[in-house]
Amino acid sequence: MLQSARPLITGRPPCYPHPSVVLDDLSFTWPDGTPVLDHLTATFPTVRTGLTGANGTGKSTLLRILAGELSPTAGHLAIPGSVGYLPQRLTLDTDATVAGLHGIELSRRVGTLSGGQTVLDALVGLRRSRHDVVLLDEPTNNLDRHAREYLYDAVSAHASWTPTLIVVSHDIELLDLMDHTAELHTGSLTVFGGPYSAYREHLEHQQAAAEQALITAEQALKTEQRQQVEAQTTLARRLRYAKKDFATKRRPKAIMNNRKQEAEVSAGELRTAMARDVDSARAVVEEEAAAVRRDDHVRIDLPDPEVPAGKVIAEIPSPSGTAILQGPERLAVTGDNGSGKTRLPEDLVHGRCGRLFTDRVGYLPQRSDDLDEDATVLDEVRIAALTTDPQRIRAQLARFLFRKDEVDRSIGDLSGGGRFRVSLARLLLAEPANQLLILDEPTNNLDLATVDALVDALASYRRALIVVSHDEVLLDRLQVGSRLCLS
Repeated sequence: MLQSARPLITGRPPCYPHPSVVLDDLSFTWPDGTPVLDHLTATFPTVRTGLTGANGTGKSTLLRILAGELSPTAGHLAIPGSVGYLPQRLTLDTDATVAGLHGIELSRRVGTLSGGQTVLDALVGLRRSRHDVVLLDEPTNNLDRHAREYLYDAVSAHASWTPTLIVVSHDIELLDLMDHTAELHTGSLTVFGGPYSAYREHLEHQQAAAEQALITAEQALKTEQRQQVEAQTTLARRLRYAKKDFATKRRPKAIMNNRKQEAEVSAGELRTAMARDVDSARAVVEEEAAAVRRDDHVRIDLPDPEVPAGKVIAEIPSPSGTAILQGPERLAVTGDNGSGKTRLPEDLVHGRCGRLFTDRVGYLPQRSDDLDEDATVLDEVRIAALTTDPQRIRAQLARFLFRKDEVDRSIGDLSGGGRFRVSLARLLLAEPANQLLILDEPTNNLDLATVDALVDALASYRRALIVVSHDEVLLDRLQVGSRLCLS
């Protein structure tokens, strides 16, 4: 029986200060037949829960179901009370008004705000609304340090804002403020009673034990297989001796026939027992292997675009004059929300300020709003690589975790992380290779493993790079040499 994703239970259990969210055998499949959530049964406690998982595991889809935007394909959902929701794609709705964020009369459009201002206004609106359950999908995306501190304070243990809170995020600092951690992984949902760092430590110990159990099981299987081979060798030797005795007629024929039959029965029983022991040991190996994670990650290999060290790539206006970017240099653009960090690279790319000395420029916008919602993943990437064989592009997209039929999915059906991987693939698979990359908040919507893959790829990158980011850890890891602060 299908159930609406709207709240099914009203009121609050008497033992809880706030309502809990209950999933009962919940499943969701996209209209094209792609499964996302498979028979999830779990309860989100009446406190603060951080929801984690790799890109594409269904975190945003689950929040959309909880918010009532989508209906589950099967199963039941119970949410008592009202629900407030901050979607991951909030900044893409550029025609929405600020009034819709605050619940007050303001006619200013979201498209006139920076990404950080949009998210911060929406957070203020959610606090004003006093919902029973609040869902936040990547709320720290686009936020500067001051805005992040506002969010951290708002959801901390001592805050006066205390709804049942479910937060999808890859921000470890935010996740460590949560009371519980939930993870979507390979179709299952695990809820752990502790913040993210504690969960990761628990998971590492669990995986270490699983790895050791697998090694032990594999050793036991090898032992059983070796014993089976030894037993078969012994049986074959006995059979040769029996045939030789029969041929030379060393004993009476009746006795030899009886012994031959007994030997054959005994050999059959032994073979069956040995095969059963091997099958049993193999089943243990398969069971232990299933407990060991073999997570797949984005793998990025960047071609060398041969940018000479002395080549001037760009002249960029700054409060203190003009910044000149040469060869494979790296420049970070920083500043508070609303200071113009996003407008600067947009204006530079579109020729409204500064000057570019190469037409091989790859630009990754903060909003990922330059993708055609109706186009497929393959179509979008081919735009930047028209001379590349489509089959080769399909093979390359597998490195960005788009495999087989996934390359034919519509952009509009992808999560924020999926959309970003399309934008990133289009940028990095361009032919000819770009000599300048401009990345605006490149870690938005990315899981931690994909951030690591991106950093590793850019570490050996020999092109000019401009990074707009609030993430100081990322800038340090990228070894950005120059800073342009717009605050």
